[in-house]
Amino acid sequence: MRRVRLAAALGRLAAVAAIAFAAPALVSTGMWALADRPQSWRAADWGSSGLLAGERPGEAVIHVLAARTGGLKGALSVHCWLVVRRAGAPEFDRYDKVGWGSPIRRNGYPPDGRWYSNDPFIVASVRGEAAARLIPRIEAAIAAYPHRERGAYRLWPGPNSNSFVAHVMRQVPEIGAVLPPNAIGRDYLAGGALVAVDRDWRDAHLSLGGLAGISLGLRSGFEVHLTGLVAGIDLMRPGIKIPALGRIGI
Repeated sequence: MRRVRLAAALGRLAAVAAIAFAAPALVSTGMWALADRPQSWRAADWGSSGLLAGERPGEAVIHVLAARTGGLKGALSVHCWLVVRRAGAPEFDRYDKVGWGSPIRRNGYPPDGRWYSNDPFIVASVRGEAAARLIPRIEAAIAAYPHRERGAYRLWPGPNSNSFVAHVMRQVPEIGAVLPPNAIGRDYLAGGALVAVDRDWRDAHLSLGGLAGISLGLRSGFEVHLTGLVAGIDLMRPGIKIPALGRIGI
């Protein structure tokens, strides 16, 4: 009798998990199928969106940016990148990880460039003296990223572009944010590690190669990861994290 009850409980749990993850993914896929978008990277707009046009000249600044990616994967995921500018520098430096050639790209695109014609949005920003202190650490984390050699890119479950940015943010937690829940690959830990703790000990992560896991902490709140999709609750900035769709503030 107990085994029957346990099996029934596990069945209900599996059904809830399937609905929680699959239903939003299907909704997002349907919306994406109806969207007007370029059919290839050649037809896409990669130019500046103007998002950073109003930045104060010379101020030290860090931005984490994201935009919906292209093709079928755009139904479920955004692409993330880092933008930094040292105090007094005339231009921004942009860092992405891509799936061709040498993966870590510096200034391969405009700092606020569209990604497959999709306008970017700001995930997090740090300015002034705080940014000036953090930029050398960000650049050091980029230089030490273990998946930077040719061929060290895997679209799913990682290490991909979002795995790279998430790793840097875990190494420099003073940026004070996590990537959107629809940044597939963000949960792949460097080197395929099972456990990672942010340098300030405010977030902990358990990941089975980016396929399943959990995150818990002041920045992450409580998250459950499944096949790269993320569901969870944001505690410090009240909100819910919906697979494929993103975060909704409360």
